[in-house]
Amino acid sequence: MVDSQRRADILVVGAGMAGLVAASELQRAGHNVLVIDKGRGVGGRLASRRIGEATFDHGAQFITARDPRFAGTMQEWRREGVVEEWYRNTGEGSEPRPRWRGKPAMTGVAKHLARDLPLLLGERIALLRRDREGWVTALESGEEISARAVLLTPPVPQSLALLEAGDVELPQSTITRLEEIDYERCIAVMAVVDGPTRIPHPGGLAPAEGPIAWIADNEMKGVSATPAVTIHATAAFSLERWDRDRKETGRELLRAADSWLGSNVTDFQVHGWRYSKPLRLEQEPCLTMSEVPPLVMAGDAFAGPRVEGAALSGWAAAEALEHSISPE
Repeated sequence: MVDSQRRADILVVGAGMAGLVAASELQRAGHNVLVIDKGRGVGGRLASRRIGEATFDHGAQFITARDPRFAGTMQEWRREGVVEEWYRNTGEGSEPRPRWRGKPAMTGVAKHLARDLPLLLGERIALLRRDREGWVTALESGEEISARAVLLTPPVPQSLALLEAGDVELPQSTITRLEEIDYERCIAVMAVVDGPTRIPHPGGLAPAEGPIAWIADNEMKGVSATPAVTIHATAAFSLERWDRDRKETGRELLRAADSWLGSNVTDFQVHGWRYSKPLRLEQEPCLTMSEVPPLVMAGDAFAGPRVEGAALSGWAAAEALEHSISPE
């Protein structure tokens, strides 16, 4: 994917929606782009997982589109078979909007965006530092990547930690503002059941009370070939139970979900989303941290705590970087 010198015009850190959207735009503009992520796959919270024959969307559950550009992108992806409409919101006081799901699951959207991008996956970054030609990213493996510009799309605390480790000086006002950004946590349970659930059509609901924020039937949703339930805990429950035994926490949530399960749980796994949803947003869709050499920060903490917000932030970041360097 990359040459032995590990060089790129623009290094994009993070293979979630913001990073992939930005990288795609920048590559189309003629820039040599490299996307790096600590995960083994792309998508971030566009996450899907298999347990045996069961498939789960256990991160973002659907995609909505309010912005005209993003709505147009969703229609394009629909025609290309990347997404399909799951259901429409029919709540009072709002215009019904499609809830889109990825095909065959939510990770399908990320894989579509990443299909032609140079990727370096499963690599953790130790620090980011300036040099005379731009930026050097040191990996925990001991390798280094040189880039003329960098886009940071991880959760804000993780991006700040990389900059601090590389002794990158930033205005104190910027640091203070970014340090105020905090995130909700979310504990997710993926449960295999041996028969149909009692979750009503279209296969997802948000309980009005209790420890469960969301429960979904992935088979009814069209994601899984066999019965499979995703449970998201509330932010309060997740924070309180975060450091407790995950299996026991999962059992507690399954007991709370019993009236909707309708069948026996034969297996389950638990995942913790440390940075599930930003509690406070930046006013701008991306933030230029340095103009020379270029360094931009983006993500759902900048343009909105939804998949759409991450995409809008990625587009804004690509525009901010596009004119900062010339294609080689």
